[in-house]
Amino acid sequence: MPVVSLSPIRAISGRLAVPGDKSISHRYVLLGALASGRTTMRHLAPGADVRASLGCIAALGATVLRSPDGIVRVDGWGDTGPTPPAGPLDCLNSGTTMRLLAGLLAGFPISATLIGDASLSSRPMRRIMDPLQAMGARVAADDGRAPVTVTGGRLRAITWTPAAASAQIKSAILLAGLQADGRTTVVEPAATRDHTERAFPVFGLSCVVDDVRVSVDGGQRATSPAGILDVPGDPSTAAVWAALAASLPGSQVELTGVALNPRRLGFVAALRRMGATVTLTDTQVLGGEPVGTISVAYGNCADTVIAPDEVPGLIDELPVLAACAAHGRRLEVRGAGELRVKESDRISALVAGLRALGVTAHEYPDGFVVDGRAGRPGGGHADAVHDHRLVMAFAVVALGSTGPASINSADAIAVSYPGFWNDLITLRVPTA
Repeated sequence: MPVVSLSPIRAISGRLAVPGDKSISHRYVLLGALASGRTTMRHLAPGADVRASLGCIAALGATVLRSPDGIVRVDGWGDTGPTPPAGPLDCLNSGTTMRLLAGLLAGFPISATLIGDASLSSRPMRRIMDPLQAMGARVAADDGRAPVTVTGGRLRAITWTPAAASAQIKSAILLAGLQADGRTTVVEPAATRDHTERAFPVFGLSCVVDDVRVSVDGGQRATSPAGILDVPGDPSTAAVWAALAASLPGSQVELTGVALNPRRLGFVAALRRMGATVTLTDTQVLGGEPVGTISVAYGNCADTVIAPDEVPGLIDELPVLAACAAHGRRLEVRGAGELRVKESDRISALVAGLRALGVTAHEYPDGFVVDGRAGRPGGGHADAVHDHRLVMAFAVVALGSTGPASINSADAIAVSYPGFWNDLITLRVPTA
């Protein structure tokens, strides 16, 4: 569906188990390839991004087995290390695959070229090239963009402070550090999602976490976890339904089995400030991650400012928070310049799409302001510029509009959430 047409709905209501978390799925897949033995995973993220990681590790000698019941088994390369690939490793649209895989391969004596689609090939890779080169790997790219060729070998430990707060940069360095001589340390400029640090012990690896300082010792060997490794639900996916429920009067949803990692719940605090009623319950720990239920009900409309220090904890959810603001609130975001180097320039494309749907919005160099206080959006035609996050954001706007709307390049949603439209049918309360 390159173009999807949507009609307004009255509300959403019900209970939904959201798909597996994309960030955690990538890490389990890559660590499963690194480990000795078989890693058995259930509820992996269903989109094309994680399929890219699975395809890449298979091309590097890991065995990937998929069952009809959704269970995925990975037989890792263990002490023998990855085998040289027969051709380029296609990361498709997945920046996580490209950056983390580059770090993983940097410590092995093989050469591999990582490629991606047009969007991924425009994204900056210098941010992981520089630390990997400082560790002793050879990493080549044209103007710091993909294709990226990694020629690995013996690495030396480093202490690195990234210029940008990014879990992908941190994770690439930590994965390389597992093969380095000595202790490798990343000092983050601000705390980012810590799924890599939580996944390491699941695979028999240790790391030392001291606030924004994370260290790993080289020479460690990963081992496959016993039993089935369950991937919790994706908070970024849950955020879409939470934002929609907060946008439409009378809405109430329960989102079950969601990862409640504190560094992924910035959107919960933001929605509460915007007037929604949000509760977290049933917390348990699976694979080092807290898991539970997010319940969201429509509440009052309140204006909100998201400050720069909040951005790392909700960077992926900013588009749907903007969409929520389109329904009766004002939202201002600053310090989010990183949005310009995602799958699209998410600031410009978001603002353009919101305006096309009848929403008052303006962009800043490092953020945006959305003002939905004048009334409900009128509908229209928005271009999601092949960005899955924008497809879902524009859907949140469209479903609460006064008239019909359409979204271009809606097929991009397959990157992270191919079942989105079916789940919408399950939850929607049609207009009377």
